[in-house]
Amino acid sequence: MADLVTSEKTSPSAGLCAPESLLAGTDWAALWHAYGPAIDAPAKLSALLSQDQHTRVEALNFLFGTVHHQGTLYEATVPAALYVASILRDSRTDLATDQRLPLRAELLAWIASVGQTASDDLEASRREHGSPLDDYPQAVGIRKMRPLLFTTTLAFTEDPDRRIREAAIAACIPLVDDPQLQHHRTALVPLVRQVLGTSQLWQHRERALDALDAWGEDSSGLEGQRNPFEFCDSDLPPIGTSVWSAGPWSSASDTDGPPF
Repeated sequence: MADLVTSEKTSPSAGLCAPESLLAGTDWAALWHAYGPAIDAPAKLSALLSQDQHTRVEALNFLFGTVHHQGTLYEATVPAALYVASILRDSRTDLATDQRLPLRAELLAWIASVGQTASDDLEASRREHGSPLDDYPQAVGIRKMRPLLFTTTLAFTEDPDRRIREAAIAACIPLVDDPQLQHHRTALVPLVRQVLGTSQLWQHRERALDALDAWGEDSSGLEGQRNPFEFCDSDLPPIGTSVWSAGPWSSASDTDGPPF
């Protein structure tokens, strides 16, 4: 891991504004989410750091269900991603959600979903259908910020809480599609194998297997860990949903690509 973390960990929040500045400095009314102008975004996003668990859960539902509804990248998703990255180190993200998980793990899962929605796999699929991600400004915006999201997320790949560690590694996988970051794959491989590949969540084991295969790395020993209750084509959870929400034994996972 030494090669992976040397430069990034020295300044994990480099390039990020203060969370309050991001909220105040964004014209949310001019941006759209799933249900119209994102005028409610500042209040909802700031509520992620509430001391009240119910308020935090509602804010998290807003993040997954409105800002990134069904895996769609909206105009408001781009600044929201910057805000989420900017609060990851806040001690209040240690507080629990209704899944008894640290909020930080859920936020990292959201970054993973956003990153996957702008991944090279999805780009190749959309290009085959004549709608490359370059045609969508919001996808371009997320792809441009992948180095920043990676730098921020990377610090949690060695977190003492395994749930946070797994979520961070899963988030790094689509982010290292960025040409500036692909050299980090080699150092990520042991974490993908040893942490994600042995997760209690079959979705994380699937992501490990798929990542190693896509990177041309050895995935032997991970075969046979696929969801034993699989009944649909895709093993991974729907883009735009929390991998934690359905639990380790869920097989609900079919989805179409995001419509943008």
